[in-house]
Amino acid sequence: MKKIMIGLVRGYQRFISPLFPPSCRYYPTCSSYMIQAVEKHGALKGGIMGTARILRCHPFVKGGLDYVPETFSLRRNPHKPDDEQTYFQQQHKKR
Repeated sequence: MKKIMIGLVRGYQRFISPLFPPSCRYYPTCSSYMIQAVEKHGALKGGIMGTARILRCHPFVKGGLDYVPETFSLRRNPHKPDDEQTYFQQQHKKR
């Protein structure tokens, strides 16, 4: 099941995502987050975590760093070092 889910996301990344301008407000992107969550937590829990992340990604959210947590959680992972957050914000202001 993990391989099927990852294959579907990779298909999205390769064939669908390039048709639209970048819009994910997080790093890693929502599709990369989904793959990492499925690899780390399995198809069911990882799929739920990835879906929750996609639902959090909308124009009214600040975005930023949001890595896959070590334990299953539907909440946003607390930011890592502040340097990375600052770097991320500077990169997105340039666009």
